[in-house]
Amino acid sequence: MSHSCLRGRSALLWLVAALCTVIVLAPARAAQPILVQLDQARVIKLPERATTVVIGNPLIADVSIEPNGVGVITGKGYGGTNVIVLDREGAVLAEHKVLVQEPSDPIVFVYRGPTRQTYSCTPDCDRRVTLGDTGTEYFDGHVDKDYFARTIGQTTTRDNQAMAAGAKQ
Repeated sequence: MSHSCLRGRSALLWLVAALCTVIVLAPARAAQPILVQLDQARVIKLPERATTVVIGNPLIADVSIEPNGVGVITGKGYGGTNVIVLDREGAVLAEHKVLVQEPSDPIVFVYRGPTRQTYSCTPDCDRRVTLGDTGTEYFDGHVDKDYFARTIGQTTTRDNQAMAAGAKQ
């Protein structure tokens, strides 16, 4: 073999080795984040062999496992977290970032001094409890700081009564 042929082969081997190194060291393509709106749920298909699902921060999102390999992710608070799906041996089958965003329905925020109130306008504007609401400021300057707790209490009572009525049927 001639000297130039060996040099060409050597360059080719270097090129192949460099290409293989780049392929091996390149990070795996990140999965698309799962976008969920606050107070909404999103259905995901779990990988086969999934036995455990872990959510990074349950204050941001929650996950429930349903039959037939279905997972339901619910947005609980603004921000980002992750969800990891494991098999029986603890091997990671999937990992996704979960981003909880503001609802897309027509919402109006009303600011009065230091307070914020949220109204859902679908089509009429009615008050709704949203993270970040601080109560009601009255014209005399008094701020109702218990608004959030009182409204959540009313909502919980209403939900419990609805579930009890449904159970009777």
